[in-house]
Amino acid sequence: MTGKTLAEKILAEKSGTDARAGDYVEAAVDVMMAHDVTGPLAFQTFREVTGDDAELFAPERTVLTIDHHAPADGVRAANNHNSVRGFAEEFGAVQYEVGDGICHQVLVEDGFVAPGDLVIGADSHSTTFGGVGAFGTGVGSTDLGTAFATGELWFRVPETKRFEVGGDLQDGVYAKDLILKFIGDVGFAGATYDAVEFGGEAIQALPIHERIVLSNMTIEMGGKAGLVEPDGRVARFLAAGNGDVRAAEVATGLGPDADAEYDARFTYEGSEIDPQVSKPSNPENAVPVTEVAGTAIDQLFVGTCTNGRYEDIKIVADILEGERLHPDVRMVVVPASKAVYRKALEAGVLGTLVDAGAIFQTAGCGPCFGTHSGVLGDGDVCLATANRNFPGREGSMESRVYLASPATVGASALYGEITDPRTVETRRYDDYRVAEEVSS
Repeated sequence: MTGKTLAEKILAEKSGTDARAGDYVEAAVDVMMAHDVTGPLAFQTFREVTGDDAELFAPERTVLTIDHHAPADGVRAANNHNSVRGFAEEFGAVQYEVGDGICHQVLVEDGFVAPGDLVIGADSHSTTFGGVGAFGTGVGSTDLGTAFATGELWFRVPETKRFEVGGDLQDGVYAKDLILKFIGDVGFAGATYDAVEFGGEAIQALPIHERIVLSNMTIEMGGKAGLVEPDGRVARFLAAGNGDVRAAEVATGLGPDADAEYDARFTYEGSEIDPQVSKPSNPENAVPVTEVAGTAIDQLFVGTCTNGRYEDIKIVADILEGERLHPDVRMVVVPASKAVYRKALEAGVLGTLVDAGAIFQTAGCGPCFGTHSGVLGDGDVCLATANRNFPGREGSMESRVYLASPATVGASALYGEITDPRTVETRRYDDYRVAEEVSS
């Protein structure tokens, strides 16, 4: 019998079966997560399932965040926040407050997720956790509410598509460019319910904060999970993290077998991939930046669970240092967590961006889902480091959103139009590897 993919290995271990693609398994879940938008329905389901004897299966591994409407932008949001607080206090769940950060960021940042884990979250971008070698996936609030009580959930073991990038990337090309290229090549539904593995020399050379970008946006091609093979860098990253909750449990030697079967393989040479931009209004509309260079923009958005880490923000600050935003544009910067915010403050990055004319907001999701500070008006054009650009995603249905890397956003801020980052000075990954990316 052939070997296994990363997804098959993790689901086999968590289900205690010889799990293969297409099998249905009941698997033990390591970490469960909900936020202020998806939590209330999960809480309701949990109470219905458990009745009068309600207890969380694993309160120390049930994580609740207040990050989407943070701070509250209306009474309904404020009531949702209170629902999260009340549930956490009643049942002992781990809870993050307004301004602490985005769910996906804090779970990785504080060491809740380790390689080989099975992590579910009531948010589609829970695929993020594959950046450290976990099987992370989004589930519905009702499924999550049941798992809160049982610690288990049914899964269909997915087929796997593998993306390999050999060689070295060009200067000015980052993980965001890779994932946009992949999504553009296979389409928005091209990996529906598939696991996606990322490998090859260029992928393994990526620091952790960049690997997370690949896994985060796997859902934009329909993927069930997106996994990067964990290595020593992951172990060092987790061991140096803020919370260090589960660093001691880091798996070693976890990787796909050489004879694993894949639904499809896609191979690339890193030096041949250009900076990418996804045109409105679907991430699959990815093209080389040169095809849209010169497009006038009104707003720049730096942040989200995709590219809101310190290293992402610093790339933009490095480009803008000593400069001002083009007078025709505005920039909204939203750190992914309080730790990112603090580091940006202490390192002078925040000051550089404020001096350039940018607006800094409370750590959280910001305008990414179109209901909070920084939303777009009719006819506005935005270049964002976000993950989605559907009609109305960041405000008006009549606005247009382009997706790009922080480097492309930073370069474009200088000229008020989409600009190839290779035309300005950017820094490579090694400049951000301080103590194995502790800050990520």
